Amino acid sequence: MDGMIKGIEDVVRVFDTGHVNVVSSLFEEDKEYYPVQFPVADGRSTGELIREIEAVPGVKAVLPRINAYATLSDSLIKHAFLWGIDIDREKEINNFNLTDRSDGLVTGRYPQKGSNECAIGVYMAKKAGLAIGDRIPLKVVSAQFSDKYWSPEIVGIFEYDYRKYDEQVIMVSFDRLQKLLVLDEGTQQLFIYADNEKDTRNIAGKVKALLGDGNVIREWQDNYWVVVMQQSTIIFVIIFLVFQIVASFLIINTVVMIIHERIKEIGMMGALGMTRSEIVMVFFFEAVFLSIIGSLAGCIVGGLSTWIGSFFPISFDTFTGGGLKEFPMAGTIFLNFSPVYIVQGFLFGVIISAICTIIPSLKSAFIEPVEALRR
Repeated sequence: MDGMIKGIEDVVRVFDTGHVNVVSSLFEEDKEYYPVQFPVADGRSTGELIREIEAVPGVKAVLPRINAYATLSDSLIKHAFLWGIDIDREKEINNFNLTDRSDGLVTGRYPQKGSNECAIGVYMAKKAGLAIGDRIPLKVVSAQFSDKYWSPEIVGIFEYDYRKYDEQVIMVSFDRLQKLLVLDEGTQQLFIYADNEKDTRNIAGKVKALLGDGNVIREWQDNYWVVVMQQSTIIFVIIFLVFQIVASFLIINTVVMIIHERIKEIGMMGALGMTRSEIVMVFFFEAVFLSIIGSLAGCIVGGLSTWIGSFFPISFDTFTGGGLKEFPMAGTIFLNFSPVYIVQGFLFGVIISAICTIIPSLKSAFIEPVEALRR
């Protein structure tokens, strides 16, 4: 589950919000339509905004982006999503393919600045029968509410292992789309990336003070899916506790059986003069040593399996059949190997086992020696 949550957070930061996302308040009201007529800090140029925000301590980079819906003609696919980005700077900051930790390019190249070029995903290319060198006739509505017709040439095909983008997105150069949509020097969104993701709240506050009113600043932790997965950890903890309760009863039952089978030995201990506390300690420490061996074996097997599994992605399509396109998650997930979790699991196992052995160990101390020897 930790690997799944981490995968969702990575997708959100790379594709949806950055560490901090900036849009205009008017854009926020109709954000599901991705309106392009409401630029960030209207009246100020994108270059000026980038320079000012990158001067804020802790900011690694500020990347402008434009998202717009497009209607395609002469294609089996009728609608697509134009994604205008500063490709060179994006590749310096982000790995678009989160599985391979690469730029995700399968063949060809990415569009050059200011060019009438584009790149599409492998699923779109397959579904529409498109290849490098083909053109995609499309229509998009500009910031002036006028229809703009464009036929960019396909120069690259990518695979991000994120079905939504591989199937629906047409990547184009930011400055070319900015010009096409008549945004002048403005931008629809700013994606801010921090040196340390834990510093996003501080950066968001400084950016808000810098830009003033009329803009909405969101942190990546506020993303709907991130919040949902973090809140669902409560359910995972409950499930984990159920397993612990079952395991605890098994431990208690095992120790009770050990004591029952060795009841004559307990009687002999009492007859030889051992006190009740000494008898309790004998069985208690025996159970603790067994729990240490069992927890150590479990941590070695589980830790080794997780470490090996962390190098091999698990196909998420196996569970969904290729569905859930809108779910912000790569097509594969990785197990998250963590030495901290292994140490915590070992200590937790030993402590739970020790607590569970106290009751049957105390029971052994109150068996009368004569009664024990008679059995």
